[in-house]
Amino acid sequence: MATAKFKSHFHAPHGHKLFRTNSSNLANDKPIDEEQKQKEKNFIACFECNGPPLSPSQIAENPRSKEVGVASKQLRVGDFELIKTIGTGTFARVWLSRLAGSPKEGQKVFALKILRKVDIIRLKQVEHIKNERNTLSAVAGHPFITTMITSFSDRDCLYMLLDYCPGGEVFTYLRRARRFDEDTSRFYGAEIVLILEFLHDMKGIAYRDLKPENILLDSEGHLKLVDFGFAKEISNRETYTLCGTPEYLAPEVIRNSGHGTAVDWWAFGILIYEFLVGQPPFWNQNPMKIYELIIEGKVKYPQWMSSNARDLIGSLCTVNPSQRLGNISSAGVNGTALVKSHPFFETIDWDALYHRRIKSPIIPKVKHAADASNFDNYDPPSESQSGYSKDMAQKYDHEFKDF
Repeated sequence: MATAKFKSHFHAPHGHKLFRTNSSNLANDKPIDEEQKQKEKNFIACFECNGPPLSPSQIAENPRSKEVGVASKQLRVGDFELIKTIGTGTFARVWLSRLAGSPKEGQKVFALKILRKVDIIRLKQVEHIKNERNTLSAVAGHPFITTMITSFSDRDCLYMLLDYCPGGEVFTYLRRARRFDEDTSRFYGAEIVLILEFLHDMKGIAYRDLKPENILLDSEGHLKLVDFGFAKEISNRETYTLCGTPEYLAPEVIRNSGHGTAVDWWAFGILIYEFLVGQPPFWNQNPMKIYELIIEGKVKYPQWMSSNARDLIGSLCTVNPSQRLGNISSAGVNGTALVKSHPFFETIDWDALYHRRIKSPIIPKVKHAADASNFDNYDPPSESQSGYSKDMAQKYDHEFKDF
């Protein structure tokens, strides 16, 4: 088993999978294997995500051969203490949590994402949720992607247990600073390049929702990409789904002419611009005007921006994806390698960065493991929520078999 990244004093016997798969137990109508559950809880209690990273090829192995990212059919939400809400969405709520019944002092904490089946179905998000869970399973172990430790389900909800990033959103730090200096933008931009290199070149996955709000900081200030609801494995094919955030949409998405992983490189150029300037290059209160500006593709740069930064952004924000940096190859060098060799990144030691040996320019203020002060406060969940009916279960439970 590939476990080098996860410093744990608890290991499964050789050939034994900690999280057994049993897709028939969706409604939890079978007896729980208490011995197996305890093994899984022991693994979670000893889980550590900030150890030496696995290599990209180790991460890309069959997800079922890894200890992390595999579904549990024994765990229940009652096995966790829900401490505080740290994020909400239209059909999901993320809780800071810890294993129930353990001493609070020194106890590891996690982010438990809870998704209500009835809302997923009502909002027609079934495919997105399946994509998110399966993508997170496939990429579990990357140093700059949130790690899904396990997933599970009950009659009403789906659950994803993720590593907790106490630093909060990069978006918050950017708004506080108004804009990042070039060194900070380069550091975080380079970590994103390593993410896109893995997703595109190793897994054929387009992320499709790159923006500051989807980037969290861990306790050491390294970033973690979260929210893989729009991620899709497309390899060399094209897809036509309109998804993403208006300011970050690539021209080919707006035109609905078919898109691939090149959309992430466009969004990466927008992100670097927003890091450096404090706002995206194409902005208007009217979303339709934003789309017109994007299709026109004329980026206006402030005079103080360096020539290397201008060239990088301009090469990434190229309207024609066949000419876009990151999506083109030259003399046998693939697109990502060309991005990494751009003069803007000439000071980056890519191997040292991947192995987290370079100190982050932002170190979050974190007082203790369960500190949630870098996240907003949220209202408690509503009590008046419609239930997941028996008819719904018969019709949709097979869709959630991977949880």
